[in-house]
Amino acid sequence: MASDETRTETRTEASTDVCAETRAESRKHEVPGEAPATRAWTTRLLILGIVLAALNLRPAITSLGALLEEVRDGLGMSGSVAGLLTSVPPLCFAVFGVTAPRLARRFGPGAVVCAGMVAITAGLLIRPYAGGTGGFLAATALALMGIAVSNVLMPVIVKRYFPDRVGSMTGLYSMALAFGTSVAAAATVPMTNALGGHWQPGLAVWAVLPALAVVPWLPFVRNRKAPTAAGPSASEPRRESARPAEKPADQPPLRITRSRTAWALAVFFGLQATAAYITMGWMAQIFRDSGVSAGTAGLLLAVIMVMGVPLAFVIPRVATRLPHQGPIVLVLGLCGLAGYAGLYFAPVGGAWAWALLLGVSNCAFPLALTMVGMRARTGAGVAQLSAFAQSTGYLISIPGPLLVGVLYQHSGGWGLPIALMSALMVPQIVVGVLAGRDRTVEDEAAR
Repeated sequence: MASDETRTETRTEASTDVCAETRAESRKHEVPGEAPATRAWTTRLLILGIVLAALNLRPAITSLGALLEEVRDGLGMSGSVAGLLTSVPPLCFAVFGVTAPRLARRFGPGAVVCAGMVAITAGLLIRPYAGGTGGFLAATALALMGIAVSNVLMPVIVKRYFPDRVGSMTGLYSMALAFGTSVAAAATVPMTNALGGHWQPGLAVWAVLPALAVVPWLPFVRNRKAPTAAGPSASEPRRESARPAEKPADQPPLRITRSRTAWALAVFFGLQATAAYITMGWMAQIFRDSGVSAGTAGLLLAVIMVMGVPLAFVIPRVATRLPHQGPIVLVLGLCGLAGYAGLYFAPVGGAWAWALLLGVSNCAFPLALTMVGMRARTGAGVAQLSAFAQSTGYLISIPGPLLVGVLYQHSGGWGLPIALMSALMVPQIVVGVLAGRDRTVEDEAAR
């Protein structure tokens, strides 16, 4: 009997010790002064902020593409200058995107994204009324600066706060990005007509959306440090399932340029960005010059972009379940080649089919973002890889839209530009397969 009581007391004490250890371990991962319900709401607010920010990462570009002819006439642009205008987005993304990790370390990613939304709002509101091509370009650059830093920080925020759901969260904000892109392409011309037919208010109205996106990021402005795996600040949420603390100080500096995968991913990002910005800047004009009305051309561009809404959610989830993402790269590339071939031989007769195929091909963007999260083990590695791949990639993509404008002006047609787009799809497939191999940049850089 005494033995039974002793065993019972021993089990009780052991159970008590385990519970105490469990509570102590749980307290380690709690944000001081923040109740579980509050943490849940801040997490929901963070998700809302990510979605609203993603909605604003492309309307500044596709709304301009839908009205490019009117803007050219209103500002007196030549085809070459218009080509320069379509090259401004990747230039700004390359120049300003590389500063995002440094800004995030100093001010915190929430504050940087919030400031980015403010910059987008100001740029979109100012550029239609800036007066002249120079002012238009400067205001556009201001908006694109906000987009650039947000572009880089989205994978970082997802990797930090949702490490076990990188695929689904990347899919969520990629889907929101694609939705915002397609809505801007489809709705810009009808809204312009509803606002009196002038292109200025038709472009300025898109400043409303980023203004709304500022609100959910305001609670995160107080954080002066970038979130690290050692723990978030009291103003930012942390998932209970986050990985154990990693001490960046104990890690050797990552020499990202030594990684072949990082270079492959950067080139893949650059080539898919080239195709995307040529599409956003010129595709509506290609359809219009083929005999399609302005409204229908805008809808066709919207179809290309709206394909990214469901696929941007599906592709990252599938990609994270595969050891090698090369097969997805190949399928997307073949769809692009088929779409460009159709656009060359029958631009009007099969316009809707070509739009669907090119829409599938454009989903290389969420795939590239997913691979950024998969090719690095740590949050610091993802931040460095994201900045390197996006900044280098956008530098690579700068000549594409400009070259399309030059070829169009000097050849008087779209044959040569479409041939250029098709040719660029081949190396995109090759480097995409290389970037999709199952390895990490930390291991390659260490070697």
